[in-house]
Amino acid sequence: MADGSFISRKYRIRQGIQTAVEMIYPPRCLSCGALTESDFGLCGPCWRDTPFIGGTVCESCGMPVPGAQDGYRIECDDCLRTPRAWHDGRATLRYQGGAKALILALKHGDRSELARPAARWMAQAGRELLRPNMLIAPVPLHWSRLIRRRYNQSALLAYHLGRETGLPVCPDLLRRTVRTPVLDGKTAVERSAALADAIATHRKRTHLMQGRDILLVDDVMTSGATLEACARVCRASGANHISVLVLARVAKDA
Repeated sequence: MADGSFISRKYRIRQGIQTAVEMIYPPRCLSCGALTESDFGLCGPCWRDTPFIGGTVCESCGMPVPGAQDGYRIECDDCLRTPRAWHDGRATLRYQGGAKALILALKHGDRSELARPAARWMAQAGRELLRPNMLIAPVPLHWSRLIRRRYNQSALLAYHLGRETGLPVCPDLLRRTVRTPVLDGKTAVERSAALADAIATHRKRTHLMQGRDILLVDDVMTSGATLEACARVCRASGANHISVLVLARVAKDA
């Protein structure tokens, strides 16, 4: 009885502290700042404006596709036309509306706290990709951009994804050896050319990939050229099954 009473008192104290904190700092929407029912959430209007991907998707890149699952592997036209260097891929959001605003805030607006709830959404979207002892690795950022931005948003997502899933994370498994030009607006061919030889394995981490399943993490997939470059390097370093998981996918009709 004494132990139970002690635990009960601790619970009531903890609940009291939490209530006091919520009174001083009430939960607010991640996007617009309006009051919400829980921390790290979205209010109703922002939730409706945030296009989560559901239904049938391309199993290689996560792009939403029409139709229903029929027991066979489903791929979009782009992935059928040009097979990916990885095997499976998923995306959490369409890169539009509220999703685009959140990602730009994470990437350029110094809103690093967005990575935690975003990783929670990603863990849900990518649950079919996860394998025991899979190694999570972010798409690398060139050191010059890292100094200016102060953090790699993909590494933050990978870190929190590791905490959500219990899988190990290696933030410097890959290196970006060349500062590539801004790829926004570039064609798929131009993106691939710009990324030629721009990604390399960290020489002290190569052994971590040999015979191991790898999950590559990025914030946004447009053509997939950056993830292609990363996957090819992982494959050349002896990785086994390579999957990709991104926070958002640029859809053609977006």
